Amino acid sequence: MAIIETEAVLHDAHRDNHTHRDVNGGWLRPAVFGAMDGLVSNLALMTGVAGGSVSQQTVVLSGLAGLAAGAFSMAAGEYTSVASQRELVEAELDVERRELHRHPKDEEAELAALYQARGVEPELAREVARQLSKDPEQALEIHAREELGIDPGDLPSPSVAALSSFGSFALGALLPVLPYLLGASSIWPAVAVALLGLFLCGAVVAKVTARTWWFSGLRQLALGGAAAGVTYALGSLFGTAVG
Repeated sequence: MAIIETEAVLHDAHRDNHTHRDVNGGWLRPAVFGAMDGLVSNLALMTGVAGGSVSQQTVVLSGLAGLAAGAFSMAAGEYTSVASQRELVEAELDVERRELHRHPKDEEAELAALYQARGVEPELAREVARQLSKDPEQALEIHAREELGIDPGDLPSPSVAALSSFGSFALGALLPVLPYLLGASSIWPAVAVALLGLFLCGAVVAKVTARTWWFSGLRQLALGGAAAGVTYALGSLFGTAVG
């Protein structure tokens, strides 16, 4: 009896502790990657302009213009992408809804066949499909999940996606500009702040990956630093040629 009780306790403890990370990243991944995109692109833009030996005002103006242009571009692109995806999904849902209305028995048999293909006994699969098909909306939801891999009640919002992209990109793009707005007179404080931001973003990304925080942070710092270095060199080259 004691052994059985101990096994039950261990089983319950395992069940309570058996959790998984969000493999899709939830809101964290798109927000962090949007911020990193803003950081890298605006840092590269500003270092490229600064490499051309232009005035401080020109560098700041370039950074602010890059922030605004990039944020609006990201928002517009994300809105269009998510809206198009949602419209495609809704069109496919309409097709499935019509099929359920016109050929309910065929759709029920199709659902039963799906369960049988996954190892459910034929008789049980048919009974499960019959019971699940009683409610048209429930049947639509199940067919959508099984055949299309989507949840009709959890479709992405184009407006939310656009606002999220706009905000995260703008926040990231603001970091290289911030030192100038606080009184810096050269590009190097902006580079330092931006690289620190990239390291922190990379460390946060480690929460949704299998990498350690310092590896992800250093990797993102290296990539952003390389982009800034290349654009600074190109800015210096083009600035000398134009000048």
